[in-house]
Amino acid sequence: MLDSRLLHHLAAWLGQWPPGQPLQVVGSTRRELPGWDGRLHPAIGVASPERGVLSVSPQWTKLVRGLARDGLEHLLADLPAAVGCPGYGVYHRVFRWTLRPAPLADAGEWLPADDPAVPPWLRVFGGEVLVARHPETGAYQAGLGVKRHDRHGRELAVRVAPEARSRGLARRLIAQGARRVLDEGAVPTLQHEPGCGAAARAAAAAGLPDRGWTAYGVAGGGPSGRAQWQT
Repeated sequence: MLDSRLLHHLAAWLGQWPPGQPLQVVGSTRRELPGWDGRLHPAIGVASPERGVLSVSPQWTKLVRGLARDGLEHLLADLPAAVGCPGYGVYHRVFRWTLRPAPLADAGEWLPADDPAVPPWLRVFGGEVLVARHPETGAYQAGLGVKRHDRHGRELAVRVAPEARSRGLARRLIAQGARRVLDEGAVPTLQHEPGCGAAARAAAAAGLPDRGWTAYGVAGGGPSGRAQWQT
C-alpha cells in the first residue's frame, strides 16, 4: 500500500491518482500553471508497473486520449505537437521515492539559493539548496536542489563536479536531502535516465529503490527539461 504522502502528491501534481486504467489521460489545469521553476510543464506522467496517469491541459485531453490508444511509444513521439508544443522534447525516466533514506553521513550544508557559494545551476531551485565543499579549500564539489512540486512531494536533483566523482557524495547528498523532505512532511522523489548506471547506484545506495515505476512527459530546454545527474 502506498504512503498517503505519495498518494496526495501524485493526485495533486497530476490531477488524479490512482489511475483507473492502464494509461489514464487526465485533463488538469495544473498544466496551465507555472511549475516549480516558473515554467509550464505541458504534459507529465507517472506509471507504476501496472498503470499510469498522463496529465495534460484540459483542452488537449480528447486528442491525447486518442493517441494513447496506439501505445505509449507512439504517444510519446506525437505528444509535444499534441499539447501545442512541437518544439519541445519528450523524456522517459526511472521514478523513485523513499520513506526510509539510508543512514549515511551528511555530505553538505544547506545554503540559501542566492548565496555566493552556490553555483549557477543550483540557483534555479530557490529556497535552500544543499552544497558539499572541499573540507580544506572550501571549493564546491557537489550540490542538491529540491523541486518543490507541491506540499506533499519534493523531487531531488543532484550534480557532482568531475573532480569529486566516485567518492560517494551523490548518495550522501540524496539521503541527506530525503531526510529533510521527510522531516517537512513530504515524500522525496527522484528521477533519472534508465541507462544511467551511476544515478541508479547512487539512488539505490541512498535508500531509493527501483520499484519499476517510470515518469514521462514533455519539457522544454533548461534544468526542467533534462535529468540533473552528473555523478
